[in-house]
Amino acid sequence: MAREIQAINPATEEVIATYPIAQEKEIEDTLQGARDAFATWRRVSLGERGALMLGLARYLRENKSELASVITLEMGKPIGEAEAEIEKCAWNCEFYSEKAAQFLAPVVVESNASSSHVQFPPLGVVLAIMPWNFPFWQTFRFAAPAIMAGNTAILKHASNVPGCALAIERAFTESGFPSGVFRNLMIPGSAVDPLISDGRIAAVTLTGSDSVGSQVASSAGRVLKKTVLELGGSDPFIVLPDADIDLAVRTGIRARFQNTGQSCIAAKRFILVADAYPRFEERFVQAVSELKVGDPRERANQVGPLARADLREGIEKQVTRSVEEGGRLATGGKRLFDRGFFYAPTVLADARPDMTAACEEVFGPVAALMRADSVPDAIEIANASPFGLGASLWTQDTQLARRIAGDIETGQVFVNGMVASDPRLPFGGVKRSGYGRELADFGIREFVNIQTVWIKE
Repeated sequence: MAREIQAINPATEEVIATYPIAQEKEIEDTLQGARDAFATWRRVSLGERGALMLGLARYLRENKSELASVITLEMGKPIGEAEAEIEKCAWNCEFYSEKAAQFLAPVVVESNASSSHVQFPPLGVVLAIMPWNFPFWQTFRFAAPAIMAGNTAILKHASNVPGCALAIERAFTESGFPSGVFRNLMIPGSAVDPLISDGRIAAVTLTGSDSVGSQVASSAGRVLKKTVLELGGSDPFIVLPDADIDLAVRTGIRARFQNTGQSCIAAKRFILVADAYPRFEERFVQAVSELKVGDPRERANQVGPLARADLREGIEKQVTRSVEEGGRLATGGKRLFDRGFFYAPTVLADARPDMTAACEEVFGPVAALMRADSVPDAIEIANASPFGLGASLWTQDTQLARRIAGDIETGQVFVNGMVASDPRLPFGGVKRSGYGRELADFGIREFVNIQTVWIKE
């Protein structure tokens, strides 16, 4: 096993810091510590857990500038977006502090018993394999509900955000959570499979690519362990002719290019019905060409670097193939600057469902514009993807939107708005975008034992 992990600044290509990889003794101590902590944490009252979670929210807000700077330094997120990410984590902690008791309250069920009910005890130690693109939010999205439910957690974070992983662990420790309730484990991906097989791990949650999700699901399936998988997306952004085109363009810019386009729920395929196409393309391409790209620490910049060199190379290949397949490069399509992993915001016009930009997840600042002849045609194109995470639908006919939302094969449909995760709403996908749900009441019940209690007196 390698013995260290390097963090590299994607805006400058400079090494930020080097961290030692956990060796066998540390891995063993972390596993046993989390299991031992579970034995006592599961018996801590929801009120006490909630008070600690509120303290964690305060810690995040009090240290927002410092924590956001770590995100920006390690993966290149524009600083304003990084600060918003920390704020969202704090909100999630507050939400579950307030709502956990309601979501986990026993449900009385009438039966032939004197009394019967369903209750929700925790499962145990949850292993979380988390990605780099929202390094704090996607960790807290799982951790707040899982820990409030009485589980303990071990984080295996992406190898390019080790500083974020340590900062998250420190946030739990300094907020007063007992030792072992939340632990970070600095290991490479090759060391994950033995962890999944370990008897002290009760369940696994992953946010990442569909290929990695398949591997994790296979490993967990062999040992019959619960998994929640939030995987890739190629979200459709469907614009009907009666839509407010200006609003759709403004929102579409944010929906595609937020976080430099590195989001599972970014709008990636813009499906424009009938005469919405020329009106949308003209304004959208102009707006994309005006986006400010540069140092993510500078607040005026809207788009930063891609997080790694290989990610930029992958985007370049996808754009090149899409143009060779008949796509029209309306703007962008090139590297920027001498240093850093920057790529120009790009629009591929006249894309078709069989093109690379439509068939694959394009994880970067590239938008594909597609034509549809009618509403049924638009839905057929939207559903042609192997992914099914989110969808955005734009129309002034909200009754039509209500009728057709269920025909769109995604985990969430946002009408006249940008797809986003929200603690109050369940989040997850179908098809190759994974299974299970995070957030809301559905999310906190993923890592519990839905236990029937039947009593005869």
